[in-house]
Amino acid sequence: MAFETARVPTANGARYLQQLCKHWSHKLDVELSENEGIVRFPSAVATMRSDSDALTVKVEAEDDETLQRMKGVVAAHLDRFAFKEAPLPFEWQKQ
Repeated sequence: MAFETARVPTANGARYLQQLCKHWSHKLDVELSENEGIVRFPSAVATMRSDSDALTVKVEAEDDETLQRMKGVVAAHLDRFAFKEAPLPFEWQKQ
């Protein structure tokens, strides 16, 4: 498994987390609590946690090619919901 994590600065992380998970829950397996969400894509998993000043996003995938693609999918969807702040700065780091 390959994975990378980004801490995305925003005061609205909890709201974006809720919106993203509810959006994806129509077609994917999603677990959601107040400050954490897990989205299971066919070949990747995105885990998101919010705190008062950021949304931390971890994307895990079967291989690096899928990881890179899914990081783009998550970032694009987050920017769509955060249109007033977009584009948000994603500084992905391998763990």
